[in-house]
Amino acid sequence: MGTAYGDWLRQQREAAGLTQQQLAEAAIMSRTHIAHIEAGRRVPSEEDARRLDRVLGTKGALTSFRPGNERRPVAPHFEAALALEQQASMIREFALSFVPGILQTEAYAHAVFRDTSFPPLVGEERAQAVATRLDRARVLENPRTPMVWALLDEVVLRRQIGGPAVMAGQLEHLGRLVEGERIRLYIVPMGHGGHPLLGGMVTLMWFEDQPPAAYEEGAFAGTLHDEPALVERIQGAYDLVLGDALPQKESLALMRSIAKECGHHD
Repeated sequence: MGTAYGDWLRQQREAAGLTQQQLAEAAIMSRTHIAHIEAGRRVPSEEDARRLDRVLGTKGALTSFRPGNERRPVAPHFEAALALEQQASMIREFALSFVPGILQTEAYAHAVFRDTSFPPLVGEERAQAVATRLDRARVLENPRTPMVWALLDEVVLRRQIGGPAVMAGQLEHLGRLVEGERIRLYIVPMGHGGHPLLGGMVTLMWFEDQPPAAYEEGAFAGTLHDEPALVERIQGAYDLVLGDALPQKESLALMRSIAKECGHHD
């Protein structure tokens, strides 16, 4: 993805007589990020593209023709992470409040956007957001990659977003993904107490041809990290929490029990 875009960026940089390092400094980006964009391995955020346009005098072309502009809209802080998610060979998710996006059912996604967005998404705007989320889930159509691990706080299973019927359907969907050996599932029991990932949602991503990245998201903003030392630190925190989670067999049994409770309440 983005190869033609990256080639054009390189041509404009060379025409301006700039090295990758010089362009990175002028555009307030890392040289590594510039190199990945030129190689077609990453897509700049909209703000990065604007800065590149400004430095290179390309009159908005790098912003207007940025790969991904044809996608349905996502939150600005998630744009770069979305591009990487589609390229990853391994994704490890941690969720504290609700099921990670690529694992959500349509009904659950509707409820998430209805009940957890502020201001609330309504009508066509919500429909587009749900469609984008379902498009993201298409990465699971490949039976082998990306490898996906879902590390979920038990609260994620017990919080009945959308009501008992929607939640039961969501848990059944997760169960099918586990039984089909498409994802690995680990539950952190509520009785475990504190741990290093209680601050919010975390997504770790590995790639075949570039360094790993980490994405963190809170209630109103998210941050993509690619600085090696910080990514390694987040990976270490994930591994620590994973070590205290229930094994997959016990996690699946707990989830089925909760799904049965949802069914009884319906």
